[in-house]
Amino acid sequence: MNAPATTELDFAKLDGLLPAVVQDAHTARVLMLGFMNTEAYAHTLQTGQVTFFSRSKGRLWTKGETSGHFLRVVSIQKDCDNDTLLIRVNPLGPVCHTGTDTCWSEANTPDAHFLHQVEDTLIDRRDHPKAGSHTSEMFALGLNKIAQKFGEEAVEVLIEAKDDNKELFLNESADLLYRFLCLLAAKHIRLSEVIAVLETRHK
Repeated sequence: MNAPATTELDFAKLDGLLPAVVQDAHTARVLMLGFMNTEAYAHTLQTGQVTFFSRSKGRLWTKGETSGHFLRVVSIQKDCDNDTLLIRVNPLGPVCHTGTDTCWSEANTPDAHFLHQVEDTLIDRRDHPKAGSHTSEMFALGLNKIAQKFGEEAVEVLIEAKDDNKELFLNESADLLYRFLCLLAAKHIRLSEVIAVLETRHK
């Protein structure tokens, strides 16, 4: 787990507490806000499950201790003033006590965030080739080869679309999406530029 040491954090500004923003590591959705003192932070690091200091209960409180909907920590970051935490987690169920996915009654559903993460990885492989990486090898072959592979995958998707094997169709679709992102990266075009065109058409 990537996390700052307790000594790096300034607990003094808010009477021994730090605000902790909890974010889904996969969807990037903000799930809730809680507060930690040094003991809650240490317990979080030790167990890998988000633990707050409950101001209403006056004690440490591990999220999910009653419901079983724990927040498994992926990473913890401190802000520029060392007095606020961003905790990325994998939630094991709804987060809010009301039963909703988040404390703002939002659905915690994936969006394009993951695609942008994939895109960043592809660009890194393009600019900083890595030995043994299929993606780096593809970029080394050049634009024509990347475009050819995209075309081949498009044909595979068309073939699977005519059949009823959902698993094969999904896998071929994922391959096609990967090849499309590779093609964009090879042409130094960001996915956001394509989305912007779609947005103008939607208007």
